[in-house]
Amino acid sequence: MQYKRKLIDHLIVELEATYETALTAAKRAHSTATDKANVAENKYDTLALEAAYLAEGQAKRASECHTDLDAIRNLTAVDYTHKDAIAVGALVRLIDQHEKSLLLFLAPVSGGLKFVFEQRAIVVITQSSPLGKQLLGKFVDDEFEFGSGQHKKDYLISDIA
Repeated sequence: MQYKRKLIDHLIVELEATYETALTAAKRAHSTATDKANVAENKYDTLALEAAYLAEGQAKRASECHTDLDAIRNLTAVDYTHKDAIAVGALVRLIDQHEKSLLLFLAPVSGGLKFVFEQRAIVVITQSSPLGKQLLGKFVDDEFEFGSGQHKKDYLISDIA
């Protein structure tokens, strides 16, 4: 349980940094949008309008980052065993047909985030992602195909924590 708690705490630190970056970008965009130096000089001068759209988008991004952060903060650290089905909160190791290992953390939010924890690269996926949907309910030693065409890979679920 302690390892999983540390992993979640590390993920929280990563998401806090992302949130701070988004918040800074939102403040900067808002400042640009409201700066008197950016008042339109004619109908073709759209700098202030563009800055306002950017500020709105950055504020929305910061809000989404905050929501993701809250969701991860509320995530319970559960240790899974080889007998458990994969569910949200599981750390899953996949091995592909080339013996390449992939470590995934199935989280409720922040899919696509990549980070290094204790010298191991981890990718966050969500249960609504195509790979997350494939993994939900599967067990250690289950095999499955993922992808299509020349990007199709065979995977073995080698571990769950």
